[in-house]
Amino acid sequence: MRRRVALREGADPDGFRRAVRYLVAEQVPPQDVAWSTDDKPALFGEASIAEAPPFALPRAVADLVALVVCHRDPERYALLYALIWRVLHGERDLPVLASDPLVHRLSMMAKAIRRDIHKMHAFVRFRSVPAGDGEHFVAWFEPDHFILERAAPFFVDRFRSMRWSILTPVGSLHWDGAALAVGPSADRRDAAGKDVIEESWRGYYESAFNPARVNPVMMRAEMPKRYWRNLPEASLIPDLVRSAASRVDAMTERMAMPSAKRNPEKAVAAMADQDPKTLEALNTLIAASEPMVTGGARAVLGEGPLGADIAFVGEQPGDQEDIEGRPFVGPAGAMLDRAMREVGIDRSKVYVTNAVKHFKFEQRGKRRLHQSPTAGEVKHYRWWLTRELGFVAPKLVVALGATAVLALTGKALPVTKVRGPHELGGHKGFITVHPSYLLRIPDPAAKEAAYGQFLQDLGAVRALSGEAGR
Repeated sequence: MRRRVALREGADPDGFRRAVRYLVAEQVPPQDVAWSTDDKPALFGEASIAEAPPFALPRAVADLVALVVCHRDPERYALLYALIWRVLHGERDLPVLASDPLVHRLSMMAKAIRRDIHKMHAFVRFRSVPAGDGEHFVAWFEPDHFILERAAPFFVDRFRSMRWSILTPVGSLHWDGAALAVGPSADRRDAAGKDVIEESWRGYYESAFNPARVNPVMMRAEMPKRYWRNLPEASLIPDLVRSAASRVDAMTERMAMPSAKRNPEKAVAAMADQDPKTLEALNTLIAASEPMVTGGARAVLGEGPLGADIAFVGEQPGDQEDIEGRPFVGPAGAMLDRAMREVGIDRSKVYVTNAVKHFKFEQRGKRRLHQSPTAGEVKHYRWWLTRELGFVAPKLVVALGATAVLALTGKALPVTKVRGPHELGGHKGFITVHPSYLLRIPDPAAKEAAYGQFLQDLGAVRALSGEAGR
């Protein structure tokens, strides 16, 4: 007798699991089962599913099932049951036989699911929406398959401190800061419109865009055009690609030009003639001094209490810091704040500053593109940093990135090799990566792993600062 199995629409792993246990217990072969998806409970002919005992499957089969049930192919359940039936009836090595047509087809379906999840992790863009009970963020995404619940843990872990919703045509996810809820499908019109965050995305994308490595074919492979309408930075792509050749020529011309002569040693000597007695007096001198770097003329001073347990030293102010006149208030600062909260470090009780006190940038139309300071520029600012930390007298100094390490030690040390506790300019210190490094990692999984290591570093910093205070 042919059995009809009706599972709920979308991905129904629990229903499929119960159905397979029942079918196997009843010894129903694949050719005698008709699978369908609708909103009705699972049925077999006229009878409801009976509970059946579980059974063991090879790990490779279980992993394949978990992915393929998310696929849109209406034949997915029939194909999976055929695989399970063959494995249980003697073909234990079937999952590794890539030449088998059934295994090959299921493997390609699993690959499509992994790619869809990867794209969702990479291309979801939250926008702020008004909310009477606090800030709420909403994103719109159009997946190829039924991957919402499979992709959800990434967003919960990454945006745990936010309240957010991800809306899609096949369902929705809602996180209230404590619990995740799966909701009904939505319409694109339900998503938020433009907000101020979009400009930050465009600025970051333009600053990270390398015109010398433009490959339109690879770009479209990694960022297919169908995703563009939901990405604020996508509006920049046509102009960036068209102008790539001329930008490379301009870069080449700038490299060929001799750099302006500067004498950091002379500048340091002039500073040494000054003798500020307090941090306030030092900051007055810094604010009144000419910048050593090209770009903004506004000095961004350190911030935090004297005698702080921890002093964080970054590279230089960014665009947002230059505008507001405060350190670590841009995207990198937001990531540092988040990480500190997660490990229990109170930002109000730490001191934050930069090795270079001015924002070095290149004007590109209306945008200011970040430029890394040279070793000579870092050396120029080192006298200020040394005096600054002398007045603050922190228990522990944390160098965020290679520029901070150079400023604090006078040596160019590879962060990856010296990461961890380290003497820094006469201070008990710790070396780790700059938060901006985490923002630049394109692969979501690699970014998540790097952020986890950064949290471990800050946890060690917290412990060391407590030990230094005893």
